Amino acid sequence: MPDTPTVGRRERKKAATRQAIADAALELFLEHGFDRVSVRDVAERADVSTTTLFAHFPGKEALVFDREEAVEAQLIAAVRERPAGQDVVEALRAHALGCWVPMASDPRLRRFTELVDGTPALREYAERMWLRHADALGAAVAEALGRDVDDVACAALARFVLEIPTLARGRRNPAAAVEAVFDLLTDGWRSQEGPGGATAGADRG
Repeated sequence: MPDTPTVGRRERKKAATRQAIADAALELFLEHGFDRVSVRDVAERADVSTTTLFAHFPGKEALVFDREEAVEAQLIAAVRERPAGQDVVEALRAHALGCWVPMASDPRLRRFTELVDGTPALREYAERMWLRHADALGAAVAEALGRDVDDVACAALARFVLEIPTLARGRRNPAAAVEAVFDLLTDGWRSQEGPGGATAGADRG
């Protein structure tokens, strides 16, 4: 397997370049505002060509949400790769506590949130991204439980879950806030389970 180390180095280099571009973009946007910074400015700060930048990011807004694909993949993995016997709500609770709570205490979050909230283009992009994540998560939950892809309960669960980071933001105890919301979701989810009281975990193959 002589090619494996080479492939690994290539992927690491691509990931490092992508991260450098995203870091440079966020620094500039926070310093000067999103609308006052051009893609060329970002490329120059990251010491890459604009061609290289667009090879990693489809547009300017995507520079701000550079972890969009990873976030969605992690959400879906939390459902699909949950331990046997664990229902989907508890799997998503564990994901939120492990991934979202640490982010809530990140000192950079406030400035990032202000940047997005204060920039119409970024707000619109964030809303579209949120809907994509909600659709993907709802479909993953439905698939895991053998339900129709447009099952309303699965879609509702996904949307409620994706509201949790916003609800926990700025709280004195983000973990407690996450737990409180998931306690409500757990009760609501169990109340609509199928005949015989089958749990979501039991529906898993």
